[in-house]
Amino acid sequence: MAALAIMGLLPEGMRAEGRIGLDGLNLLDLPERELCRIRGKRIGMIFQEPMTALNPLMTIGDQVAEVLRIHEGLDRKTALLRARDRLDRVGLTAPRFPLTLYPHELSGGQRQRVAIALAIALRPELLIADEPTTALDVTTQAKILDLLKELVRDEGMALLLITHDLAVVAGVADRVAVMQHGVIVEEGPTEQVFRQQLHPYTRALFAASTHQPRLVLPSDQPRPLLQVEGAVREYPLPRRGLTGRRDSLRAVDGVSFHIDAGESVGLVGESGCGKSTLTRAILGLDRLQGGRILLEGQEIRAGHAMPPNLRARMQVVFQDPFGSFDPRWTVEQLVAEPFHLTGRPRDWREQVAEALFEVGIAGDAMRRHIHEFSGGQRQRIAIARALIIKPRLIVLDEAVSALDVRVRAQVLDLLAQLRVSHGLSYLFISHDLSVVRRITDRVMIMEKGRIVESGPTHAVLETPEHPYTASLLAATPQIPDGWSVHEQVNGVALSFPEP
Repeated sequence: MAALAIMGLLPEGMRAEGRIGLDGLNLLDLPERELCRIRGKRIGMIFQEPMTALNPLMTIGDQVAEVLRIHEGLDRKTALLRARDRLDRVGLTAPRFPLTLYPHELSGGQRQRVAIALAIALRPELLIADEPTTALDVTTQAKILDLLKELVRDEGMALLLITHDLAVVAGVADRVAVMQHGVIVEEGPTEQVFRQQLHPYTRALFAASTHQPRLVLPSDQPRPLLQVEGAVREYPLPRRGLTGRRDSLRAVDGVSFHIDAGESVGLVGESGCGKSTLTRAILGLDRLQGGRILLEGQEIRAGHAMPPNLRARMQVVFQDPFGSFDPRWTVEQLVAEPFHLTGRPRDWREQVAEALFEVGIAGDAMRRHIHEFSGGQRQRIAIARALIIKPRLIVLDEAVSALDVRVRAQVLDLLAQLRVSHGLSYLFISHDLSVVRRITDRVMIMEKGRIVESGPTHAVLETPEHPYTASLLAATPQIPDGWSVHEQVNGVALSFPEP
């Protein structure tokens, strides 16, 4: 909200008071016409959710070029050439990413890079970055953070970075301000704030960032639940010229693995490595050109009618819960939606209320709409929807990446509890290695469509054998050694070790 006030983009009915100074100019005194000249040119903003920030009807080239055409009066051809340079700068290089692509043809991380290219197109004096690396894998995140630091250093650009990742703050920010309930509760040089943690809320954030869910599982004999055998998925690439050859991209290249009943398995890799493609195949949404996928011995075949009872054994929690819900429906309708697979029972409302109660949402939420909830509450409702028909496997696609550290700790605790109480298995897809370390038994590392390393989570992440795994760990932001404290919170001694 503070960032939107700076941009002059507060929601209708809200107004800002006080003073917002940009190089001596009070932005609150300016008419809308003047603010339009400043937005994009002197102040750029990277929004957290690129799919809603980008225009789905415009190509990525035209969207980046639009800023250049509006503020610098360039013709379309020249603007597209400059747009090509900006997209190359954020890692979306030609010919793999032509200017003619639309946002829906890119992964979440790739869309975020388009949003960053758009924001830095004119090298603004102030860049507001609202969770700019939330959807990015660790290596891409490292490149983007290096790019932002380089722009600040070389262009004299000021950066306001909004994030819940304390390690990112440690590596980027000169100063840090901690905000709670709309008030700055602690502020100062980054190292000083990290070492002292004078305010209880600051200490609570550090405690949540290293929170480890407690999990006690029954010692049953492992039974295969999901089996992926030699999965292959290819996509045709754009034709080279009018009569040129059409190549193909092998997004999933002979992948094989299994998940046992009651097991939690992580899938980690860079944006574009094939994680989402593999997930869609597992969910029966994408055809395979080779191999097969079995759920409890029954084959999942995309493009063929899947028996409702088979589909009901597997549910998914998406990265963006708001985008996966129909905003016109009430919460009780949203949570009850999977009943179309099993038949709606007479006591469906009671079952919805029970599912919401299990995830910590009060019963009075049933008549409300999804826009009335916070991000963490929406994610809990998404989990309730996945639970309602009692599946055997839940696919969690970056399910906690957009949550702040305290809410993320609560959701991880919830997932651990539900895994025990419901006998669930998880396929946990994430780029956050610290989260994968805390919630999974085994982890698979995926690179260019292949599983290059797999094994017990702690063994793989502590002593990696493959160079790619080592590169992921090396790119993971870390709070520097020595920036840890031991504090007394509510009479309990808490330790905040480095990651």
